[in-house]
Order: sequence, then C-alpha cells, then structure tokens
Amino acid sequence: MDPQPSRRSTADPSRRRFLPSWWIVIPALVGVAALGLWALLQDPAQELRYGVFKKKLAARAVRSVKVGPTELRGELAAADPKGRPVKFRVSRVGMETDPELAKLLDQNVPEGAYEAASGPSAAETILLPAALMGGVLGVLLYALKRSGGMGSALAFSKSRHRVYQKDERRLSFEDVAGNPEAVGELREVVEFLRTPEKFHAIGGRIPKGVLLVGPPGTGKTLLAKAVAGEAGVPFFSLSGSDFVEMFVGVGAARVRSLFAQAEAKAPCLVFIDELDALGKARGSGGPGNHDERDQTLNQLLVQMDGFDANRGIIVIAATNRPETLDAALVRPGRFDRQVVIDRPDLVGREDILKVHARRVSLDDGINLRQIAAMTSGFVGADLANLVNEAALLAARKGKPRVSHAEFEEGVERVIAGPEKRQRVIRADERLRIAYHEAGHALVARSLPGTDPVHKVSILGRGNGALGYTMYRPEDDRFLHTRAWLENTVCSLLGGTIAEEIVLGDVSDGCSSDLQRATQIARRMVAEFGMSPALGRVSYQNEGRSPFLPGGGSGDYAWSEQTAREIDLEVRRVLEQAQAATRQILNDRRAALEEITRVLTERDTIDATELQDVLDRHPYEKA
Repeated sequence: MDPQPSRRSTADPSRRRFLPSWWIVIPALVGVAALGLWALLQDPAQELRYGVFKKKLAARAVRSVKVGPTELRGELAAADPKGRPVKFRVSRVGMETDPELAKLLDQNVPEGAYEAASGPSAAETILLPAALMGGVLGVLLYALKRSGGMGSALAFSKSRHRVYQKDERRLSFEDVAGNPEAVGELREVVEFLRTPEKFHAIGGRIPKGVLLVGPPGTGKTLLAKAVAGEAGVPFFSLSGSDFVEMFVGVGAARVRSLFAQAEAKAPCLVFIDELDALGKARGSGGPGNHDERDQTLNQLLVQMDGFDANRGIIVIAATNRPETLDAALVRPGRFDRQVVIDRPDLVGREDILKVHARRVSLDDGINLRQIAAMTSGFVGADLANLVNEAALLAARKGKPRVSHAEFEEGVERVIAGPEKRQRVIRADERLRIAYHEAGHALVARSLPGTDPVHKVSILGRGNGALGYTMYRPEDDRFLHTRAWLENTVCSLLGGTIAEEIVLGDVSDGCSSDLQRATQIARRMVAEFGMSPALGRVSYQNEGRSPFLPGGGSGDYAWSEQTAREIDLEVRRVLEQAQAATRQILNDRRAALEEITRVLTERDTIDATELQDVLDRHPYEKA
C-alpha cells in the first residue's frame, strides 16, 4: 500500500522559497520605520526665530553653532533648570545671504565652536529612499503572487456569481409550499431543461427568461433554487448589485463574463436576485446619474437577446418592484414569462407551516389550520420565523414539544414584539390604556362584518405599543366593501373616542390608529371611488409598487381644487366614523366599564372572556 502523502509534501515549493525572504524584508522595513521614529523623538532641539537667534548671538548667549544651507543648529550657553544643555534649531530659509551673520558668529561664538554642518550622507540621500521603494515594490509583488498574478489583480471585471454544481445538495419542489400555481409554471421550465428535444421536435422555443415578482419574503429565491434542484443543472446565483462598481465598464464586463461561463456549462440556470438594482428604466436616475448602470443594462439586453435560445440557458430573475424595470428588459424574447409569487392564502399558509414544522417536535393533536388562520397576511419568511419563535419559546420553558400556546405567543411576538412585563407604568396611564383597548374591542364586536377579536391586552410590546387588540380573521378576504372599510375605521377610532368619553381628554397613544384610519379613508375617496361627491374616479398615484407598502411619487395628476375636495371628503368620512363610534360607546358604557375593569385586574382577556362580558350587557342597535 502506498503511504499517504504528508501535508508538507502537498505545499507549493515556489511558495516555500519565497516566504523566508519576507522574514527578512518585513522586519527590516519595521526597523527602518522604528529608527526614523526614534530619531524624531531623540531630537529635543527647540525652534528659535531668526531674529531671536541673532539677539542671543549678540548677547553671547550661544555656546556653539553648526551652519547648514537651510538651518542653524547649536547649543545655548545657559543650561535648563535641571542642568542639561539646551539645544536649538533655527531656519535660515530666506536669510541665506545675510551679511551680518558671519560677523556676529566670529565676534560672539567661542573659537572652535563655530563650524559648517556636513551635508547628508550617501546612505541618507540614496540608500534609504531606495530601500523604502524596494520595500513597497516587494509588498506589491508579494500581493500579486498570493492573489495569482496580474490576472487576479484585475479580477474585479469578472462575474461574482456562485455556482452550485450537480452533486451538491439541492432543494426540490417538495421544499416549496403555499403557491401551487407558481410551482406549476416553473415545472415547465424544468421540463425545458430536462427534455428540450420534446419541444424542439414541434418547433417550440425554450423561454429565455422567467421573471418572478412578488412581495418580499414570499419565496422567490427559494423557487429558483428548487427549479435548479429539480432540473439537476448548474445554477449560477448572484444579485443585481454585484454587477455595478465604481469603475466604468466593469458592470458590462461582468455580464459578458457571466454569460460566457454559463454557455460553457449549458444547460444551466442563471438566477439574478433583486433585478431592479440592475434593470431600472434607463434615464430614470435624474440629471446626476452616470451611464455605468445603463451600459451594464445594455450589455445584459444584448446577451439575453444574443445567445442561442436552444442552448439550454434560462435566466430567472426576482424583484418586488417590477414597475421600475426597463421595458426592453421585460419584453417577450428576453423575459418571456412573468410569474407572480403572491402572499399565500389560508391553505397555502397551512402547507408552509407543515414544511417548516418537519424539523420541530409538535404536540399531538396540534391544529396547524387554526394557526394559519391567525396569520392572515403572513408570507413564507414570516411563517418560518413563527415556527422558529415557537420552538425557542418551548425550549425556554423546558417543554419537550411545541404546543398551541407557543404558536399563539409566537404570532404575537412576530406581529408586535416581545412582552415587556417589567415596564413600570403609572396607575392613571394604565387605566387610560385599559379604556383605550376596551374601546377598540367593544366597537369591533358591536359592528357587523368586522374581524373577530382574539385577545385584548394592556401589556406593552417590543414595538412601542403600550397595549394591543388582536384580531383573528376567520378566512382570507380579497375584496372589501365600503361598509366593511367604514366599520374598520370605526374600530380604529374606538380607542381614542373611549378616552375622550370617559376621561374627558385624549392622549398621543392613538397616533398609529389615526394614521391607519386616515389612510383607509383616503384610499376610499381617492382610489376606490367610494365618495358620492367625487364619484367613481380614481386619483391614485402612478408608479407605486403593488407589492410594497406605500411608495409612489409625490406628484399629483389633479388640480389643487380637486386635492382640496379629496381632503374634505376624507375628513367627512372620518367625522362620520367618529360620530358612529361615539354613539356605540355611549350606548354600551356599562360594557366598556366592565371590560376595562377585567383588563386592569388580569392584564389580558381572550375571546371567550370578552364574550362573557358582552353577554351580560346585550346590545340592540337602534
């Protein structure tokens, strides 16, 4: 049997020959620097002005002088308080031809103490600068040798992608849940890569690009990796920001490098995450925008339209801002397909929870459908975080399995942050918070069609909330009627109206409620056409992403008079909601007081306890 090679025998012999010289060069450079610093610190000579020096010279206060071409150095006759000699230095720049200097030196300096200073030696003028330059050059050569030579020094022009080969562990469509329609669309991409001849036989053309669009956290990157895992082909992964650098032309060079390597490994997948960082519409950067990003985008357009469609190279890109992309980039022939990865519905959220719960020990009989119903609006990343938070909470309590209680607490932590039980709150403020949250819950339960109240608490949370009312929708809602929106605004205003009725004053704790209520009212008037005064007209800002909250430009496409009418209608909607809310709270004052009392005693009440209070105080709307 051949002996196993030692670790020393696998080393590069040229590197072993090169390294010992650095054990000489590096200490030598450090020694030169230390010597120069020591020389600076060992020069305690004090600076004297030329006129002061001449006065001391005339007063015979100078013991010795050395005259140089640009300065005078010497020693004063008087010592310092400790008896040490006092050295001085005088600049004579501009006074080189002073005729009085030689006469004063001859008359006032003792014989033999006046001499011309010697010039710099050959070591100072030639050898020391040469040694420093050689050291700098050596460092550069060593860096180039370690990095692979000049080719590696210019490697910033190469693509910075990561390649996942066939034998690496891959994801599959079994690891993806919550969006079966998108998975179905991408299964065809896998078929294109596996059996391209089936489509070529009937004259079909493999799509060049697939654009995944959707809100953040919905699993766009996960889907792209699953496509590569199912197809079993090399997977090139990089971000849109990896192309652009401060050097002009680097982005275009990286695009060329990426597609050259992709063609060498075809069939393969190229995944570009956050495409909007690279593919924004040209000319949208304002007057100060340079052409580097446009050149990079132009090169990407050429590469996607230039390589053979039947070579088996498919580009998959992901973005949550499709409205900012250049029209030439998203046209058919480049990105032939656009797949929307939307927020999952109730069934989709349950499937996602099942995927993430595979690695977690769950209690017997736990109902993931109920947990999914509590997470309306959650995306895949939120649900993964929820499962992890529930597991951490169970481990913190010393439980061997995760129960329904940990999932409920995990939902609250994801939405509002961790509880702050140690926060000290004044008694009057605690009472105000209880009235505020009781007002939210009571108004929501008094109006038809609103989401059921799941829990009411006056314990603070990590996001700054001093209390919260948690709703649990029974199912997903995709359309919202005007009555539902108006009732939602009323429930948002229930807290501040309750404070005003009972305590006679309002606080600043209602700022987020007012913001959300105003936003809903404005959208009702300006976007949904629900205003009788303005009619069925939309005044929505253009350029806003449908997948991101807010956004859009501040430019309005209507007159100032129309803007004023919109503001008046928004105020009217809010004032009507305030009047309806005040009527409910006045009519159900007894229920409001009892909910507040229970909250102050227990800190938290659930849906069953809230219903018990409401049953004791029935309400019939007039």
